[in-house]
Amino acid sequence: MTPYQKWISFYTMVRKDVVRMFRIWIQTFLPSVVTSVLYFLIFGTVLGSRIGDMQGVNYLTFVVPGLVMLAIVTTSYANTSFMFFASKFFAKTIEEILVSPTPPWLLIAGLAAGGVVRGMIVGSLVLLVSLFFTGLSLSVHSLFIIIGFALLTAIVFSLAGLVNGIYAKTMDAINIVPTFVLTPLVYLGGVFYSVHALPDAWQRLVYANPLFYLINGFRFGFLGITDVSLSISLTILFTLVAVLVAINWYLIRTGLGLKQ
Repeated sequence: MTPYQKWISFYTMVRKDVVRMFRIWIQTFLPSVVTSVLYFLIFGTVLGSRIGDMQGVNYLTFVVPGLVMLAIVTTSYANTSFMFFASKFFAKTIEEILVSPTPPWLLIAGLAAGGVVRGMIVGSLVLLVSLFFTGLSLSVHSLFIIIGFALLTAIVFSLAGLVNGIYAKTMDAINIVPTFVLTPLVYLGGVFYSVHALPDAWQRLVYANPLFYLINGFRFGFLGITDVSLSISLTILFTLVAVLVAINWYLIRTGLGLKQ
């Protein structure tokens, strides 16, 4: 394929998914915003005044980066896993993509890009909503780190969702991982608390959670505070991207889970 043909292939896959998500925006964008509003009301207005400060900042301000990251993680993963599953079993369009001369790496980029777009849009919407609850007082320590962590996290979980979509044979298989794996990891990743507020045994469990490092790096971009080194968080992020790209490349290249 020529570079132009590769661009057309990539653009077609991304445009199809983006048009779909905007067509059904009530399902793709609104639920995460409503859920975040409930979190802000409960943890900010109701509990925040009782908890006080966390690591020297207002509690609601402390949880905002975690809630934004929560929205990015869940929507990026859900979009790619469901989109691929629907293309494989309902629309039957995945066969057309697989028989095309598009190389595996370009297929991965095109299939995961929709999840990245949705994750970034939903994360931005949740951040805008948070400004009404924080009184427009949310600080920004480093815009570059904020965008970098948000983008890399959306890529990681779009790629993870693609693995789930490739392997899934039923709709239940799509929901099992978010329910029993992703949700516990997110809630144990430091969204609502600092790891130093936990007993030693729980701290060791949290340190074994890769999402903890992603949330902390993202929070550092806003508040300039973190429980772990930023270099460790970045190393884990890039490692996850590399591993998931390799897994997806192998699955698509060999047709494992795709050939019926």
